[in-house]
Amino acid sequence: MTTLPPNYLNPGLPAGLATVRIPLVEATEASLQGYGVLVDDPKAHKVEIVRWPAQGWRPVDSDSGDEGGTTTGTFIAEWEGDILYGKNDAVGGHYILGYNSLPEQADTTHRRPPARLLLWHCNYHPDGGQMFFPLEPGPFLVPMALPGDDVKPQDFVCFWFRGGQGLRMHPNVWHEGVFAPSGRRSFYDEQGAVHARVSVNFATEFGCLLEMPLAPDQPLA
Repeated sequence: MTTLPPNYLNPGLPAGLATVRIPLVEATEASLQGYGVLVDDPKAHKVEIVRWPAQGWRPVDSDSGDEGGTTTGTFIAEWEGDILYGKNDAVGGHYILGYNSLPEQADTTHRRPPARLLLWHCNYHPDGGQMFFPLEPGPFLVPMALPGDDVKPQDFVCFWFRGGQGLRMHPNVWHEGVFAPSGRRSFYDEQGAVHARVSVNFATEFGCLLEMPLAPDQPLA
């Protein structure tokens, strides 16, 4: 089956979407089990690359199929009013990650701090993992779900990081970028160079947006 890629800067979301609240969990070695690991020094961690799958009963030689390496760059997330934008220099991506208001009400002209994130899309990379490490101080967030193509909105958790540590995400883990509770933040990004992407669009598949607070003590609007 061939599908068109999402239009990340003009997703064309319908009005009046429902929201599904997901929990906010502090990122620790224990809470991240299955999703990834905390990173103190990105130079000390190697992004996991998945070996190319065999096409039949003959296996891929064990010394081949995982040599494509990684690509690196800066991932920038920035709130502009009610819209959270992301830019990934490692793969040349530019996206609307999510919203503070329902999309049809979003206003980019104000500078009030956001109260929540409404997420319309997530993806995973079957060719490898991904590592984010903050380039400025302060907390940040990463929504994720464990691997599986039958994923549902209720399977997602938003992880809150105190800052000073990064994330090395395992292959096949659902996610949608990395972002700060407000303003602009940049991150070192490293991921598989193949950059295969499998997507879920919550609006078209489930008629909803994922809703999450932006701080542990912040109630949802």
